[in-house]
Formats: sequence, C-alpha cells, structure tokens
Amino acid sequence: MKTGVLLINLGTPDAPESGAVRRYLKQFLSDERVLDINPLGRWLLLNLIILPFRSRRSAKAYRKVWMPEGSPLLVYGQQLTEGVRQHLQELGTPVVLGMRYGNPSVGSAIELLREEGCDRILVLPLFPQYASSSTGSAVEEAYREASRHWNTPHLQLMEPFYDDERFIEAFAAVGRPYWEQQPDHVLFSFHGLPERHVQKSDDTGEYCLKQPDCCATLCDANRMCYGAHCHRTATRLAEKLGIPQEKYSISYQSRLGRTPWLKPYTDQVIEEMPKRGIKRLLIFCPAFVADCLETLEEIGMEAVEDFKEAGGEDLQMVPSLNSSPQWVEGVASLLREKL
Repeated sequence: MKTGVLLINLGTPDAPESGAVRRYLKQFLSDERVLDINPLGRWLLLNLIILPFRSRRSAKAYRKVWMPEGSPLLVYGQQLTEGVRQHLQELGTPVVLGMRYGNPSVGSAIELLREEGCDRILVLPLFPQYASSSTGSAVEEAYREASRHWNTPHLQLMEPFYDDERFIEAFAAVGRPYWEQQPDHVLFSFHGLPERHVQKSDDTGEYCLKQPDCCATLCDANRMCYGAHCHRTATRLAEKLGIPQEKYSISYQSRLGRTPWLKPYTDQVIEEMPKRGIKRLLIFCPAFVADCLETLEEIGMEAVEDFKEAGGEDLQMVPSLNSSPQWVEGVASLLREKL
C-alpha cells in the first residue's frame, strides 16, 4: 500500500483584493467549527456585518505583507512541502500541501495523491496546538474529501505537536539570536480563541476556565484544551532558551467580535508594558508555523506602532518557522516515525 503525505494549513486568499478576500472569509467563517452559533445567526453575522465591512479592510492589510511570489503563508507552505519531499524522496513518498480554506484545497491535494497511487494518506495538520476550529476542522475536511472517492483512501492522522522536541528546538533556534539581544521581556502571543471553544473541549465541564490556573498544567480534563497546549509550548520554549519565569508572559491575539476570548489580550498587554518599565519587547508567535497576516501585519506592524505610541522603544518579532532547515528536518522526522 503506497503512502502519501498531506500537510494542511489554514489558508489564504488568492489575491490581496477585496473580492478574493471576501470569498476566502466567506468560506472560512461559514465553518460551523469556527463560528459555532446557530446557522441563521451565522449567516446574518457573516453577510450583513463581517463581509461588507471586513473584506476591504483585510485586503488592504494583505497588500502590506504580500510577497512577489504570492501570499506568505502559501509561499512558505510550498517551500516547506518541497523541503520535506526532498528529505523523504528515498522512500518514494509523495508530499502535498492542502489549505482548509482557499487554494490549493484539501480535496485537490488528496486527488493528487490518489493520482500518485496512494491508498494510505498520512495527514499532518500544521497547527501545533489543538483547537476544534483549526485541527478539528482540517481533520473533518480531510475525511469529507477522502470519502468522495469510491476507493476511500486510508487516513492516518498525526497528533498535535505543541511540545514535541523537534518543534520546540526549531522555534528556539530561530528565536535564540533575538533572545541573546537581552530584551526587557518576552511575550508569547498565541492566536486567540473564544472562551466557549475552550470550555467545550473539557469533557468534564468542571475544569477549563473554572479552576484557578487551569492551563498551567496538563491533566485528563484539559488534554484537548487549546489554552493548556499554548501554556505548555511557551513553558517548553522558555526552558529551552533559558528565559526566567519572571521575564516572560503569555497572551492571545486576533480576537473577533464581542464575546469573551482567552485572556489576556495581546494588544492590551502591549500597551500596558511601557508603564511597567518594559521598553524593549520580544514577541514569539508559536501558534503559527509560517508567517502570515497575523504575524507580519498584526504583530510586525500594528503592534510595533502601538508599543512605541505607548512609550516603548523597540519591539521585535521572532520570525516563524517558515521553511527553516531545522523545521523542514523536524517535519520530515515527525513523518518518518509513521512511515
């Protein structure tokens, strides 16, 4: 049985234009795992509020980070895919990239693997920390697209790698030169998530966001909790780099809407730090394995401006893993264990 590899990331518009961004946002926010409200409310919110106003604003932001080759997330994803393919070439293992939203789609990626004669597909969602709105949605889409074939390919899923040594070491290698410049503080900024999503991940219904410091340690109740995974990633990275506990903190960015999201919020934390005497700030974004709008524009541009307006002197963002050699080798190593 021939095995192929499917790498899945979130997705990106086809172009930094309002029409393309609108199509992307519509597909993304129509996902019931992302906007987990009743279908009518989701349709009204999406079509009457979000799409008419957000598409043009988001397109403007995408234009700030767009590369000559295309969207950063797609460019780096393709480079990673090619690098992993080369590492696995002696095994004759095809490696393809699929996006949960936008192009290349998960369906088209599975079709490519089927054309290569692959009856078994190893699926690696490129989300370090588990969330139903990212990993869960990607897995669901992979099953849905695989089921369209009469001879349904056998899917084998890779688990989240939020504390895998290869992921931690690769991010530490990228961030070490920045930490060695001795910033006043290190902020680990993760993509935000509505609090209700975290609470729904707790099968007991009694632990997540109900017990003090519920994310500080992993246990049976929070084993699938995004917040707990984020804390574990930050702790491992800090230990790997030798960052003292009093020198780093954790926050969440990119919230949408008025419902409560995981706290503290990155934008508010950044504005408060100069008041605490923190003038030189370093930010890691370990929820992202490739730079994208949320890192390059939201942190690399907006946060820098906000920090300086609040009295800060220097804010640096550690680049994501992208297609760094150590990360390419790490992904190939993760896959070899299952191949």
